[in-house]
Amino acid sequence: MSLHLTRLVDPHTGASSRRLAWLASRPDGVPAGSAYLRLFTAAGHEHLAELDLHVHPAERRAGVGSRLLAAALAAAREEGRRCVTADAEADAPAEAFLAARGFRPALGLTFTRLALAGVDPAVLAAARAEPRPGYRLVSWEGAVPDELAETFAASRRAMDDMPMDGLDYRPAPWDVARVRAAAEAVARRGELLHTVAAVDEDRGTIVGFTELVVPGDGTGDGQHYGTGVLPEHRGRGLGRWMKAEMIRLVRERHPDLGGLLADTADGNTYMRGINDALGYVPTHRTVRYRLDL
Repeated sequence: MSLHLTRLVDPHTGASSRRLAWLASRPDGVPAGSAYLRLFTAAGHEHLAELDLHVHPAERRAGVGSRLLAAALAAAREEGRRCVTADAEADAPAEAFLAARGFRPALGLTFTRLALAGVDPAVLAAARAEPRPGYRLVSWEGAVPDELAETFAASRRAMDDMPMDGLDYRPAPWDVARVRAAAEAVARRGELLHTVAAVDEDRGTIVGFTELVVPGDGTGDGQHYGTGVLPEHRGRGLGRWMKAEMIRLVRERHPDLGGLLADTADGNTYMRGINDALGYVPTHRTVRYRLDL
């Protein structure tokens, strides 16, 4: 099939990435597929690119995906990228497509949803009521308050050792500017960022946090972002405590919100156990594939 590729540039450059795009169309101008290549720009991630490729079901097995992939990989090489990742739903045709072209599975992700209408109040109350001597919870909406900014940025290293299995991922350092830029990016999309953090009462420092992004109109589903506890404060139930408080908070502030979505690495048994205990139900699983250029 004769195919025309149009290269586009996404005008919206984020704080830590920029994106290229290609549109594949048939001779009659009907779109057949698209590819997006996210080029990470944060320190330590300049070697990475992330591919999102889609082909219309009616146009599959006609070379559309291969043409789009070739264009995206050529651009990745031109940009000096050494590693390209792409997600595929488990047991879907995309897995075979990627594997046949040299990609290898690197990370499994399990997606879950908590239906807020079905939350068991007793489970939530028990998780919140367990004593955590020496700690207290704080929460805020949007950007972190000035008085907590430095300690919140420092606490972000709690995510540095999250299981990444076979991905070539090196944690990028966080500072107050990056924390604020991330919150501003959410606000520009018209969404609401909620954060619950655990504070060491002796030192007054944040030792753990969990984040959730809610649609601006307070309907639909919220999306969990990061949840982490500093290594020296683990084993005290802080992760479950913070997540239970987040559920309580969003149910109170957003009564029309339908559910909460989370994705967790298969190797992160600790967080998967928290989600299971709080009533999150698996919806699907994806596999992140990797290709070294």
